[in-house]
Amino acid sequence: MREAAAARTLSARLPRLFLSPTPPLTMALDPKSAARDLIQRPGVRIGVAISRFHEDLTGAMLRSAEAELRAAGMEEDGLRVVWVPGAFELPIVARRLARREDVDAVLCFGLVLTGETTHDHWVAMGATQGITQAALETDTPIHFGVLTCQNLDQAKARALPSEEGGVEDKGREVARAALVTLAALDQASAGAGDGRPAGF
Repeated sequence: MREAAAARTLSARLPRLFLSPTPPLTMALDPKSAARDLIQRPGVRIGVAISRFHEDLTGAMLRSAEAELRAAGMEEDGLRVVWVPGAFELPIVARRLARREDVDAVLCFGLVLTGETTHDHWVAMGATQGITQAALETDTPIHFGVLTCQNLDQAKARALPSEEGGVEDKGREVARAALVTLAALDQASAGAGDGRPAGF
């Protein structure tokens, strides 16, 4: 009885984001994403931290991401892939990749499935906070391709490309986001050394 009460108290303190039920296959889609031109970035160098937990799905995201990056101009040796046990281990490996001189951006791929306990909430939270912190510490784009799903059907719909029965193709989406972010950082840094005064 005490354990059950403690579990209910713990759940009550969890962020609402992690506890709100999601209808099966309900996704936040960007309807204009497919229509946008792919940003070309010849010679882009990408690091990937990827979880072996359900590697059939994380691997599918990696394949889609690689295809998108190749189409954008990434060369044969432009991809460095490091496998980790699960989503919780992604941040520290992503940070190590982001600190490399030969990596422009990092992609993180993983899957966290809802279980019988609150374990999945803490794993997802740790991955999210860790990846965000790593990006800010290294000043390098680190992109979040960690699926947080209630079941495998939801995960497959998000991880797989349409030709494999998926809907969202998150690997492609994350790769495109990395290219857009690198271009945005270039724009944000343009003229930084032109001697103009700071302020309004």
